[in-house]
Amino acid sequence: MAKLSDDEVRAGLNGLQSWRREGDEIVRDFECETFPEAIAFVTRIADLAEAANHHPDIDIRFNKLRIALTSHDSGGLTQRDLDLAGRIDAAAPHAG
Repeated sequence: MAKLSDDEVRAGLNGLQSWRREGDEIVRDFECETFPEAIAFVTRIADLAEAANHHPDIDIRFNKLRIALTSHDSGGLTQRDLDLAGRIDAAAPHAG
């Protein structure tokens, strides 16, 4: 998949809630009410990632999660990253 230009990344991030660019990744932090809720959310993310065959880096600290997306095989950010970020947002606790 083609790597996005800086302008395309900026435009894509405008449509996402609380995601930010850090180098060649887009990143978002989530805070869940409890540790079990955080782990359940990670399971939902894992299911989405498997379905998309696109896997984020996930850092878990008790009830806080840091999710980072990049397309290593494309050398940066692609539409796959923006699409999965949107699906993660929709699956987040208290989404909508």
